[in-house]
Formats: sequence, C-alpha cells, structure tokens
Amino acid sequence: MSDVRRTDAVLLLVALVWGSSYLSAQTATAALPVLLVLFARYALSALACLGVVAARRPAGSRLWTRAELRAGVPLGLTQAAVLLVETYGVAHTSAANAGLIISLTIVLTPLLDRGGHRGALPPSFFAATGVCVLAVGLLMSGNGFHAPRLGDFLMLGAALIRAVHVALVGRFTAGRAIRPLHLTTVQTLVGTALFLPVAAPDLPTLVHADPATWAQLAYLALFCSVFAFLAQTWAVQRTSASRASLLLGTEPVWAVTVGVALGGEHLTPLTGLGAALMVAGTYWGQAVERAHRSRPELPLPSAHPLNKDSECPSTSTTPPPPTPTPTTTLTTT
Repeated sequence: MSDVRRTDAVLLLVALVWGSSYLSAQTATAALPVLLVLFARYALSALACLGVVAARRPAGSRLWTRAELRAGVPLGLTQAAVLLVETYGVAHTSAANAGLIISLTIVLTPLLDRGGHRGALPPSFFAATGVCVLAVGLLMSGNGFHAPRLGDFLMLGAALIRAVHVALVGRFTAGRAIRPLHLTTVQTLVGTALFLPVAAPDLPTLVHADPATWAQLAYLALFCSVFAFLAQTWAVQRTSASRASLLLGTEPVWAVTVGVALGGEHLTPLTGLGAALMVAGTYWGQAVERAHRSRPELPLPSAHPLNKDSECPSTSTTPPPPTPTPTTTLTTT
C-alpha cells in the first residue's frame, strides 16, 4: 500500500469512528451530565496515553519537547472547545443530524487553510458551500419548516471550531519534529485539567454509573479520542489539512447509518433530501478543492523583464572596460 493510500485509509477509519461517536455521546449524556462525560472521556484518554508514553520512553529522555508543548497546549484548548460544543449539541438533536451538520467542516476548513491554495478558490467551491448550507436548513426543519433546535445551532458552531482546529493542526505540526502520541497526550492532559473543576461536584455519580455507561465512556475515550486524535495528527503531517478534512467527509454517512441502524432514528423525506444534498455538496466541494490545489502553479511574470535586443544604447562616450575573465553569476529577477 502506498503512503498516500495508507494515509487516506487511516483518515477514512477515523471518519467511521467519529461517525459512530454521536450515538455513543448521546447515550452517555442521557445517563450523566455533559461536563462529567467530557471529563471522564479526557481523563481516560490521558491515562491511556500516559501509559503508552511511559512504556515507550527511553531512559533519560524528556517526556515532551518544547515544540510539542507549544503545539499541544493551544491545540488542546481548541480540541476541548470542539468536544464541549459538539457534546452539548448532540445531546439536543439527533445523532444523524449531528453527524451531517458537523460535516460542514469539510467546506469550512479550506477557507481557513491557506497553505495549499494557489490564489482564490473558484466560484464552484462556493456553489458547493451553498448546497451544504441549503442541506443544513433542510436537516434543521425535521418534519416541517419550524424553528431549528438548539442542538442544530450548537453543531454548526462545532463545525466552525473544528475547522479552525484542523487548520491549526496543519499549521503547528507541518515540517516540525512532533510525535503524534506525545502531542495527543498533551491535548488530553489540557482537556482533563479544563473539565476537572466543573465536573468535580458530580464525580460520585460517575463512580456509581452502570457498566453500559462505562462502556460508552471507554469507547469515546480510547477510540473516538486517543485513536482518532493520534490518527488525525499522523495523517495531517503527511497531507494537507484541507485534504484531511475532505477525506473525513464520509463521517456523516456513518453517523446516519449508526443512528438509523442502532439508535432507532428515522429520516423523513425532508431530512433525507437534506442528507443527500449535504453528502453531494461536501463531495463536490472536495473535488473542486482538490483540483484547485493540485493544478500546476504558473510562473510569476518578472516585474522588470529584460530584453537585450530592445535595451536602449548607452549614451556614454566612455569606452567600455575590458572584458574580464568569464565567471559564473546568479541573477535574481
């Protein structure tokens, strides 16, 4: 398997895991407060990451480099913001809707990630974005056009914050010697520290949670956090942030599949049309952005082109100096 296909396969697996996370988060938040779920998810993730780091740490080496701390702290803050808004959102809407609306990240990230762009994005990309916005309106309508639910608006906010996070992952890690495992560990520790104070009063509730709730928390922590964060960082280091976000575009498909198959959710004709438009719009945007980023870069014209045949003759009457011995010179225009 080539490096490109391997990277794409890892990103698609992340999309599958994240697509299934909405139903798990919805189930967990039905049994426990949202902030307690987030603390448990981060704490379990941090313990798992620290265990792996300690087992693989060579004797006498540092836990984290300065570059990993500089990138991990701000990325930990943005990742915590994503999960906070996302978890509150999925608690107030359907798992299928949450997965579909969050896929707006696919068209938002290229607008923020300028590293792989050659000039302004073409109009067709913004047309694809318009299709996605229309799809969101249909998804929010439910069984008829009415006031959108709070969870739908929160998922819109989560999509925007996630786009910022994905763009920052690419900016902070590209070309730097950053180990994905160590960076992920820093992010989980930052999230644990953030949610501990607000979740502390409800910790006795967590201790008495039933085995099914603990199973959901373990899945969210080990697969949807540790594995997904590691895989995302590893993949973004090997591709562009825009392409990583685009390949995660299958996430809404898995979210709908899991929500309908395991969560007992139903798609009405109106929301079904919205789901189809969302998938079509995101993949259209993916194709446009990929073609725009991979097109050959045209050489820039010189500000002062030189044409020896059209140069003005010298008006000086002083004879030219003797021709020196030929040497190799470099000219920058």
